[in-house]
Amino acid sequence: MSSPQPDRPAGTALVTGPTAGIGRAFAEQLAARGHDLVLVARDTARLEGVAAELRAAHGVAVEVLTADLADRGQLLRVEERLADPARPVELLVNNAGFGLKHRFLDNSADAETAMLDVLVTAVLRLSHAALGPMAERGHGGIVNVSSVAAFLPRGTYSAAKAWVNQFGAWASHEYAPRGVRVMTLCPGFVRTEFHARMDVSRGSAPDLLWLEADRLVRDALADYDRGRSLSVPSAQYKAITALARVVPGGVLQRFQGLGRR
Repeated sequence: MSSPQPDRPAGTALVTGPTAGIGRAFAEQLAARGHDLVLVARDTARLEGVAAELRAAHGVAVEVLTADLADRGQLLRVEERLADPARPVELLVNNAGFGLKHRFLDNSADAETAMLDVLVTAVLRLSHAALGPMAERGHGGIVNVSSVAAFLPRGTYSAAKAWVNQFGAWASHEYAPRGVRVMTLCPGFVRTEFHARMDVSRGSAPDLLWLEADRLVRDALADYDRGRSLSVPSAQYKAITALARVVPGGVLQRFQGLGRR
């Protein structure tokens, strides 16, 4: 699909998980492109702080919507915002993250379910809410932040991200003829709060594998502008995902410890 028409206003972008890391970089760079924003996260104070900074720096309108995406009632408020015909959303960035440091049996079933609620259920329901109005208008887009882990056997996190990849590949094909772009972004290790919140050290993976969020998002938006349905940042991760398609699963299992220490 071609890039957006230059004479079309940027429109409103809704970003989940925008207070730090990849989500914050998306919010910054989309605001710099002229998008008004709807920012969705659990922490109202941090949301308000980011919103104030973006308004001051870029002169865009920024709406704050506090919601825990693992809570179905709070998720519904975000769905309703996306579906509101009076306030159309041109771009949805499903970025909210959730990670568990330990292996499957060392986590509670409730913790595992909460992770799936954020990584799968929220992506499904928010995409559903956004796609209807976008397809009806004949334009719009969704960026789903997945992970290189989707290509590797790394437990339920990988399984959730594999679902995001498959969903995105299908949705891109299904809705491109109706003017809607769906792109799946697969980063690897990124220098953000994500691993720190799980008490995972930077030494858990080689320095070569750690990416910067600003560069990652800049490259991702360039891929989105080109109409790509899949964005894998950096030469090293392109090589890893290519190898993962041909290397036996038993070999890949040996690298499960990366990013866990």
